[in-house]
Amino acid sequence: MKPISSATDKIAIGLSAMCAVHCLILPLILVLLPSLAALQLDNEAFHTWMVIAVLPTSIYALTMGCKQHKRYRVLLLGCSGLTLLIMAVLLGEHTGEIGEKAMTLAGSALVALGHLWNFRLCRKPSNCPCPSQKSSSQEDTIG
Repeated sequence: MKPISSATDKIAIGLSAMCAVHCLILPLILVLLPSLAALQLDNEAFHTWMVIAVLPTSIYALTMGCKQHKRYRVLLLGCSGLTLLIMAVLLGEHTGEIGEKAMTLAGSALVALGHLWNFRLCRKPSNCPCPSQKSSSQEDTIG
């Protein structure tokens, strides 16, 4: 797997986790520490910026991984999650807080699972066209 594709998988998993943590833990923190409400951590701009960060990262990593391992289900899983995240941002006001959180959590989970699956498939030696692995396997047969 190319190092940049591996890194983008890890970044996308981290961003998805951060989004899920924001949705689940922030309301609890605001109840326990009401003084943090003044920071406006629960605004819609956070969701928008997270989707803006996740989209290019995810699309790049998933398509590069798909080119390598040819498992289109991984791409479909990740794109389903991205679609849910986009819908949560665009339709969040119409679905209410619970609907928005449900779409965000489901989308984040699908994106993270897609990237985890992609990362694991790309790390398999049989799928890696890396020169270092080819040369080491050639050395084993030669030496």
